[in-house]
Amino acid sequence: MPHVVVLYTANLEAPSAQGGADMPAFCRRLADVLVGLRDDTGRPVFPTGGVRVFAYPATHFAVADGSGDHGFVYVQARMARGRSAAVQQAAGDMLASAARTFFSALLAQRRLGITVQVDEGAEVFDAKLGNLHALFEQA
Repeated sequence: MPHVVVLYTANLEAPSAQGGADMPAFCRRLADVLVGLRDDTGRPVFPTGGVRVFAYPATHFAVADGSGDHGFVYVQARMARGRSAAVQQAAGDMLASAARTFFSALLAQRRLGITVQVDEGAEVFDAKLGNLHALFEQA
């Protein structure tokens, strides 16, 4: 973990010349931020194999006045318990900074709202299955 879910208005899927965004590139950018995050001792905060970023367009939406011209991006990062408040804040700051930078040209072209939220899980049940972590563990 962390897992990041990006919800965005489908009108952002247009070509960049028409006010759209490269959402796969945005996902990669957010994943890179999380993989690169270090704690105060310089150790990685998140295991590479645990970082996941998913993006889903909202086909049906109403933003602000409902004109259909406005865009919205919601970034929700969820991390497992046990990380310090400073690490949580740093993750949020870095994700927000990445979003601000990534969408800067689009913000200059059109109306766009962006929300970045970081949540800490208080799981009732948490099963982790698979073989991704082994791929990135050092021998």
